[in-house]
Amino acid sequence: MQAPHTSHMQYRPEIDGLRSVAVLPVILSHAGFKIFHGGFVGVDVFFVISGFLITSILLAETSQGRFSLLTFYERRARRILPALFVVMAACLPVAYWGMLPNEFKNFGQSLVATSLFANNVLLMVTSGYWSLASEFKPLLHTWSLGVEEQFYILFPLLLMLCRRWRPAALMALFALLALCSLVAAEWGSRAWPNAAFYLLPTRAWELLMGSMAAALPLLRPQPVLSAGLRQGLSLAGLAMIVVSVLTFDESVPSPSLLILLPTLGAVLIIVCATPGTWVQRLLASKVPVTIGLISYSAYLWHQPLFAFARILEAEAPTPSLMLALSVLSLLLAYLSWRFIEAPFRAKGRVSRAMVFGGALVGSLCFVAVGGYVQLRQGMPERMFDASVAQQPGMYIGYNQRIFQRKLDAFPRSDVPGVRKVLVQGNSYARDFVNMNLEAFEQAKLEFVYRDDFPECLGEVTGVHATLLRQADVIVYASGGARIRCVTENIAAAHKAGKAIFYMGGKHFGYNLNWVVRLPAAERANQSNAVVKVARDEELALKGKVPPSHFVSIYDRVMVGEWRMPITDAQGHLLTPDRVHLTQHGAVHIGPRVLYDTAYEQALGRPLQSLPR
Repeated sequence: MQAPHTSHMQYRPEIDGLRSVAVLPVILSHAGFKIFHGGFVGVDVFFVISGFLITSILLAETSQGRFSLLTFYERRARRILPALFVVMAACLPVAYWGMLPNEFKNFGQSLVATSLFANNVLLMVTSGYWSLASEFKPLLHTWSLGVEEQFYILFPLLLMLCRRWRPAALMALFALLALCSLVAAEWGSRAWPNAAFYLLPTRAWELLMGSMAAALPLLRPQPVLSAGLRQGLSLAGLAMIVVSVLTFDESVPSPSLLILLPTLGAVLIIVCATPGTWVQRLLASKVPVTIGLISYSAYLWHQPLFAFARILEAEAPTPSLMLALSVLSLLLAYLSWRFIEAPFRAKGRVSRAMVFGGALVGSLCFVAVGGYVQLRQGMPERMFDASVAQQPGMYIGYNQRIFQRKLDAFPRSDVPGVRKVLVQGNSYARDFVNMNLEAFEQAKLEFVYRDDFPECLGEVTGVHATLLRQADVIVYASGGARIRCVTENIAAAHKAGKAIFYMGGKHFGYNLNWVVRLPAAERANQSNAVVKVARDEELALKGKVPPSHFVSIYDRVMVGEWRMPITDAQGHLLTPDRVHLTQHGAVHIGPRVLYDTAYEQALGRPLQSLPR
């Protein structure tokens, strides 16, 4: 989201009012108010506004022969960096105090990426099983700054190359680039949704829609709209944004053709909400303009406030707290606009040298701090003693080491007495293998892990057929993920003389970070309530798999009604991220889940179990 602009172009208060229409739904959506579940489109509206304002400024300066790249980037630094740096600095001590190592490590990465206007790239690269839930990322929202600043690196250079073009040719170029970007977005939102959501090539069309609105007055002849038509189109534009906010939800692919509804709505307001229209009067009134003026700072502050409210509590914050934080974000935004944004935009008070020098020093400091946090693995010594902090079993590598067992055949396939276990699935399956490795002696067991084994045994071919033929026990373990062919698989395994099992899901509650604030002596045997979506997934899975073929973690481990332990008797964390297992987690949970079960019998008794 772009900061408010001042420029040589004529001031249009309704544009600031349009910013309020964009920022308030974003804030209320992120606060969790369901009626605003489509509030994410506010960011799309901001992209249109930013494209319009920047293009208007650049076209005006280029036509007057006074465009300067240095001046352009000075304006960007003045308007973007001071408030951003203050928010980042404010987040750092709270993150240090309240975040677990994995979360703090992620925060360090985001400090570096945000300083380089590349948080959108970081979020795309780190999406997946191990990505931290978005509601716990204080700087998640800076991805949109990355998109805009990357656009602003390229767009002025494009205009310089085309400065002698006629307006019609320039408009055609904008339209062609926007069309290509929109086609990429429509395809990418389905084929590569994370990349499409975060990266510039699939977002550029939204900014270019604003650029086309800015170039429209240059056309000769200009389109002439009657007062009645401007009235109707501006009302339609506002309605399109409101309908999007109230009806869209997470099932709507973004960006995609559907996002044309709010973005075209923003264009109609920009073009048609001229003085005398009802929409112009509404948006140019005092309250919308005031909120629009502070919208950049409001956007910066709301996500850290919400994220830390979630990080510091074991359960989800109440709606009343989130509403209070929404109001607080506006109050902080006013103070930020009044005492940070406005002074730094005043060239008489802050020189160009100070702006660029401060930008360089600030960026280097945040890169250094974030890099240090990343290299130190989130600084676990903040909360654990040295013996625990240095254990590799606390980190992602403990789960990912199981990829070493992704083999095309069992190495000891011809050794008599060795029970061969084929485990299929995602990171849940790797946890399952770790549970076995911590629970049983391995002399008479051998595990192969595959993340590409078919869900249906009837579809097995090639190396998978070899593994199936060699295996004595087959385990499907993907938590609550969709499963197919359960009945058919059980029948096929029985016919082939093989045992088959399905492992249930596991989830360790809404949030773990609250544990770090407990004194070490109080960390033992702590627990969290299982979130509803995980409970529902487990019950649905149980409904598909017969009990004799189901390995339940919850049934064996819960310490109360739908409460999962998150620390052991020594206070060690059982999970690094609410979903997966640390080594302490595998040691604690493995025996409790696997001993004295049909699965253990299938491994072939007598087996020497490790001490409980």
